[in-house]
Amino acid sequence: MTRDAELLKPGLRKLGATVRKAVRLSEGGLINAAPLREDRSLPLVVRPAVNGVNLLEWAAGSRDFIEGRLLEHGGLLFRGFSLKGADEFERFIEAVSDEVLEYRERSSPRLHVGGKIYTSTEYPADQSIFVHNENSYQSVFPVKIFFHCATAPAEGGETPIADCRRVLARLSPSVRDRFAEKGWMYVRNFGHGFGLPWQTVFQTTDKAEVEAYCRARGIEVEWKEGDRLRTRAVRPAITRHPRTGEPAWFNHATFFHVSTLEPLIRDALLAEFRTEDLPTNTYYGDGSPIEPSVLEELRQLYREETVSFAWEQGDVMMLDNMLTAHGRRPYAGPRKVLVGMSEPFDRAAAVAA
Repeated sequence: MTRDAELLKPGLRKLGATVRKAVRLSEGGLINAAPLREDRSLPLVVRPAVNGVNLLEWAAGSRDFIEGRLLEHGGLLFRGFSLKGADEFERFIEAVSDEVLEYRERSSPRLHVGGKIYTSTEYPADQSIFVHNENSYQSVFPVKIFFHCATAPAEGGETPIADCRRVLARLSPSVRDRFAEKGWMYVRNFGHGFGLPWQTVFQTTDKAEVEAYCRARGIEVEWKEGDRLRTRAVRPAITRHPRTGEPAWFNHATFFHVSTLEPLIRDALLAEFRTEDLPTNTYYGDGSPIEPSVLEELRQLYREETVSFAWEQGDVMMLDNMLTAHGRRPYAGPRKVLVGMSEPFDRAAAVAA
């Protein structure tokens, strides 16, 4: 058993015994905060307690309060404020966190809105996006992710969220230990006409730049015939939070596995490609297959821990990306949700330290 697997056990015992209590807080008498649901800590909804509260000014002076509540609850929903547009949204991110990030090593199509703000994943409106932690497959990933509802959909379009600490605490010990020991492997194939091309993902047309980028981040590169590319990356399934030290179930092992796709898409891909040539797929870190029963257990735990709410115009949701997964529900009518990310965490630097 690895050192991380050994260290994991006391943290899980502590987590399993924790019961989060509903809270009602007031910071300077300007806001009220309480969980969205009585039976769940996630998300904490922050509302103005009086008229005219400027969210940007209040947030800039309340970073300690926001950071503490975020680590406790995993996600905050700021509702009832008058924040508008991409520029104010980015200024809010700058007010409550450090270093807003560009979207690199892409896995989904997004539109660049301005500054370092993007649209949420441009995916067909009639399809769901399974919950996941943003960029958990990267060696450097954002600790925080933000969403701003610029246009609320007429129907559906929620951004469901799930507490990954609860998923980890409920996961079968044998499965948890297997992932703690082996990690998980993410395999991508580019150039088959499905998914993003490697030129978009790596933001370059220079193969040497791709190789240098991947080499620096622990990604194996294999060029195939016809300018096609296969990459493999092995990452830990459980990562310690840089601020609290608690173990976090932080990976895309479920999300990118072919069995998690909607049946029509999954069956079409399996009819077109050999397993090793699928646009994306996941394995244990040693390359062995993840058992169907394990994947179904994980999907079920995510579903049971998912909380959802209807977007309201002007809403801002701030998530700790390591503690809380997010997804998307199908929708009807126009929908515009903006996304920003901040605070890069470098796995390699953390291990070296």
